[in-house]
Amino acid sequence: MNRLLFLFHTHHKKDTYIQLHQHKCYELVYYFGGSGNTRIGTTNFTFKPHTFALVSPHTLHDEKHTSDSELLFIGFLCEQEEVIRNLNKVIEDDDKHTIQQLILRMEYEFTSQQEGYYEMLNLLVSELTTQIKRLVGLNKHLQPVEGRLKYAINYMDEHFQQKISGESLASMSGYSYERFRHLFKETTGVSPQHYLLRKRLDHAKSLLLHTEMTISQVANDSGFVKDSQFCAVFKRETGVTPMTFRKQPSL
Repeated sequence: MNRLLFLFHTHHKKDTYIQLHQHKCYELVYYFGGSGNTRIGTTNFTFKPHTFALVSPHTLHDEKHTSDSELLFIGFLCEQEEVIRNLNKVIEDDDKHTIQQLILRMEYEFTSQQEGYYEMLNLLVSELTTQIKRLVGLNKHLQPVEGRLKYAINYMDEHFQQKISGESLASMSGYSYERFRHLFKETTGVSPQHYLLRKRLDHAKSLLLHTEMTISQVANDSGFVKDSQFCAVFKRETGVTPMTFRKQPSL
């Protein structure tokens, strides 16, 4: 699970040296001000304002300050450790100082200790690891097309009885309509329209077999505009009429 273990905001004078040491957890050291050098594992890095060091568990590291410095360091556990395990480097924050803002939020929760602060801190650890992945570009190979389409597919699964436009699904996925149609078929094997039709027909089959609803009621509850449309589509896709299907459940 994602969990914050410690958090400490401090200052170091020029020429302060923190000897080689290691932790059983991840450590992130954010440098608000100052400069210096740190060795993480076998690699040497320099740090400056708005950079941070990320150190994996059981990795030896030290720190030498060449000017007065202000820093905040946290220790945490990460359930997605395979993603950030081998970073072990000094990383520059983005122009908006996203990581700085996030750890300052963590510090506020840590010091104010309002109701639910423990749960909030652990949620912020999850956000922190996600923001780090985003910052260093690790999400690029971890978010396949399916990841962007899943929201549209989830929506279709829950709202297939309603009228759904292809444009709205494309927008939900962040693609143009044509690109969405292409990727959807490439991913699922069918077009978005066919996927919706299949969901509606599966629902209709279940109603025909397990309820006493009329054909008109089944058609309406399954998302079809007219009974005639439902019957025509049902026979085209299954080879039998809805009434025949109901009378022969084994089909």
